[in-house]
Amino acid sequence: MKLISTPLALAISLALSGCAIGPDYLRPSSLLPSVFSKASPEPVSLPESTIVDTAWWQRFGDSTLNSLVEQSLEQNANVRTAVARLEQAEAAAREAGAAFLPEIDGQASGSNNKLSTKTATWSANSPKIVHSRGASLTTSYELDVWGRVRRSNEAARASLLASRYSRDSIRLTVAGQVSSNYLALRAADAEIAITTASLESRQESLKLVKTRVDAGLVSPLDQYQAEGALSAMQAQIADLRRQRALFAHQLALLSGNPELEIPAGDLRQLPMPPIPPEGLPSALVEGRPDVRQAEENLIAANAGIGIAKAGYFPRFSLTGSLGSESKSLSDLFGAGAGTWSLGLGLLMPVIDFGRTSARVDQAAAINKQSLISYQNTLQTAFKEVRDALVSLRENADSDNAQTRRVESTEKALDLAQRRYAAGYSGYLEVLDAQRSNNDAQLAMIATRQARLASAVDLFKAIGGGWKDDAANSR
Repeated sequence: MKLISTPLALAISLALSGCAIGPDYLRPSSLLPSVFSKASPEPVSLPESTIVDTAWWQRFGDSTLNSLVEQSLEQNANVRTAVARLEQAEAAAREAGAAFLPEIDGQASGSNNKLSTKTATWSANSPKIVHSRGASLTTSYELDVWGRVRRSNEAARASLLASRYSRDSIRLTVAGQVSSNYLALRAADAEIAITTASLESRQESLKLVKTRVDAGLVSPLDQYQAEGALSAMQAQIADLRRQRALFAHQLALLSGNPELEIPAGDLRQLPMPPIPPEGLPSALVEGRPDVRQAEENLIAANAGIGIAKAGYFPRFSLTGSLGSESKSLSDLFGAGAGTWSLGLGLLMPVIDFGRTSARVDQAAAINKQSLISYQNTLQTAFKEVRDALVSLRENADSDNAQTRRVESTEKALDLAQRRYAAGYSGYLEVLDAQRSNNDAQLAMIATRQARLASAVDLFKAIGGGWKDDAANSR
């Protein structure tokens, strides 16, 4: 037993005294300002602990949009692929974790060997054929003295988390694409409704013009102009229907439902997006899935340095076996057939001509690249939030101005129609007023869509909505 206890005690002592080679991960200090720029006219400060709302699309208050997003998060091909990659990463992490435990293998053997009568070891009493039967359990376990296995497991766990955040990032992207395409479709619905109303108005105008032409009150030129304007409006409606169909087809692809049918609606029926208050903490972007993914990649790369540096040190392996051997199968598990072995192996690098040093330099370079990628991802996220805040604020001002423009052109159109009916002006004035009103209404829809789309961009840039005290109290 003394021969057994000596290597075992040495192995346990080495394992307990081991340390993880390589640098421990420390999160890089953030160079971002503490808060984003002003987004609302009223200064309201939010705490640093502001929670991100992952179901941000529900803030648009549209049940159809909610259903489309939820369906897409389940059926979209990119999301399902990301889930499969996550399952692969989970399996890889389990494999890495299993390295902490010894692997036990079962072996069985049987052989019949005929001995040569011409060798010096053979005698007249020696059997001509030697039979051998054996069965054993064997194990081999690397003692993690220098932390190579621990660093490998650390890298695998970080890669697993990176895959999870990659999935969340794809889900966020898909939700944003569905929301943006849905808003575009509802904008097309609104434009179709506006153009249809303008078409009906021009049809009534054409009837009036024909009546005045038949009565000899105006020139047939007015009728030709009215008919041309009517045809232009019909062509515009056809193009808008085409655009709506394309948006619907894109939503069908994103949701994984080729037979998707979306009833007509109107962008103007959607509520205005919430405007974030001043003091929105910039730390929110650190929770963005792509930022978290970049940080986990950095953690894995940092662990890779320790894995590479472990190559400078010897590797200790504990091996053992327990089994039986006999000449015949009937005696295999009989008395005296038992065998065992226990050993401690050491593999020490002596001369590798710089291979280990090169691996360490490669790992350090990969770590630098991962750090740069993390910092760039964080700064890009901050920039995207600032862009979205500016777009949301300016599009809101533009939307209000376009609304006033529509009101003015509607009054001008009404006045032009009454002047023409009374014979105070020509039909060209009516046509000009109709075009101005139609253009103003379409511009207002485009601006409203841009305003809502910038809210989608803000939600995506932050990584979701924000849960302030007012939202939490509801």
